[in-house]
Amino acid sequence: MEPGSLVSVVISKRVLVGDEVCPAAIVIKEGKIQQILSTSSLTEDVGCEVFDAGESLVMPGIVDCHVHVNEPGRTSWEGFWTATRAAAAGGVTTIVDMPLNSIPPTTTLENFHEKLKEATGKCFVDTAFWGGVIPGNQLELQPMIQAGVAGFKCFLIHSGVDEFPHVADCDLHTAMKQLQGTGSVLLFHAERDVQQTSKQTGDPCRYSTFLQSRPDVMEMEAIRIVTELCLQYQVRCHIVHLSSAKPLKLIHEAQQAGAPLTVETTHHYLSLCAENIPEGATQFKCCPPIRGSINREQLWSALKAGQIDMVVSDHSPCTPDLKKLDSGDFTQAWGGISSLQFGLPLFWSSASKRGFQLPDVVKLLSRNTAQLCSLGNRKGSLAPGFDADFVIWDPDRDFEIDEANIHHKNKVTPYLGHTLQGVVRATILRGQLVYRDGIFCPEPLGKHLLITQRATVKQDNKL
Repeated sequence: MEPGSLVSVVISKRVLVGDEVCPAAIVIKEGKIQQILSTSSLTEDVGCEVFDAGESLVMPGIVDCHVHVNEPGRTSWEGFWTATRAAAAGGVTTIVDMPLNSIPPTTTLENFHEKLKEATGKCFVDTAFWGGVIPGNQLELQPMIQAGVAGFKCFLIHSGVDEFPHVADCDLHTAMKQLQGTGSVLLFHAERDVQQTSKQTGDPCRYSTFLQSRPDVMEMEAIRIVTELCLQYQVRCHIVHLSSAKPLKLIHEAQQAGAPLTVETTHHYLSLCAENIPEGATQFKCCPPIRGSINREQLWSALKAGQIDMVVSDHSPCTPDLKKLDSGDFTQAWGGISSLQFGLPLFWSSASKRGFQLPDVVKLLSRNTAQLCSLGNRKGSLAPGFDADFVIWDPDRDFEIDEANIHHKNKVTPYLGHTLQGVVRATILRGQLVYRDGIFCPEPLGKHLLITQRATVKQDNKL
């Protein structure tokens, strides 16, 4: 079966149904899962559109709700065509595009319409869109909600690009009032400038110099503000890319007090650690920074305990020159890591060694991420009525990342040369085969996902 083909039935000896891996046949009708049968009860007459996955594992496609596509405006960094091909090659069937690093940013209704126009005809997987909260755009928020944005993102510190300024406390109160009762969600880049006791004067090529410039206290202070706002306004709030384990107690206390608050971490905080970053290796720079190995293990423990809700890529690419690889200057390099294509094997390579099971992968990389952006009623689960989005992969097979098998636009990534566990064989999007063994569907089949129904905060403060 060639990419682009319509699939009526997916058969495998290993289908993740609920918490069990078992032989099953998934029957698809009009892009949705119609029923899941035991292979023995499948009748002979199922048509010719059968995809037999053999021994490969079938589970829900990955929903990556934190991706910087950068189109329009910075398409030399990335674009919908390349980003969504990389997604398809990694078993990611849905991405949610971040509002910044594109020009214009998605901070007005007009800019959102421009974003949708630019994305049309270029997406190999389904794509939803975050809007942005910046100073002075409060009257744009409700029109953007009505137009279908998944929610909003804001920064409590300089965002890295001048066209997406960070918000002050007064902007946050104004935005929260606009979002009350809408069911929408506000995402926070949770770092805040704090008074430094001494200036950093270390070697800019040493990773430790950069790490010392973004201490844990910056995340602590920002998250303290987020928890207070969340409790005061009862608006859904979400902390993106948590790098430090120290604020977890603060987050847990706020949740116990009734805050509708969720939190994510990323593959790089779980896979990498500061001690192993070579001098001048600016491909490892991101904000907040990759911290030490003890902190990394604390994040894994929190994930296992259910204190972190999901794991995403925060795919944030740029052109190689902006990484300052020649000088190796961490203070000047663009902060961002590209990993959209490799999220599933990155997670599984580390998680499987720490006692995580396949149902945990679905929960953390598919189901909870779909729920965050109000797609939990159609994406992220393998059940009748849900979109027929599947990743078909071999969890026990290893592969090495090299430039030849990277599909995002710029090949700069800290994972070059890494051997990972888990090979994606095929990706099915709403019942259509979009990727198989290195070959893509000839035409992009992804749709724009405009959010029309949203979660609401109930009386008991639960989502």
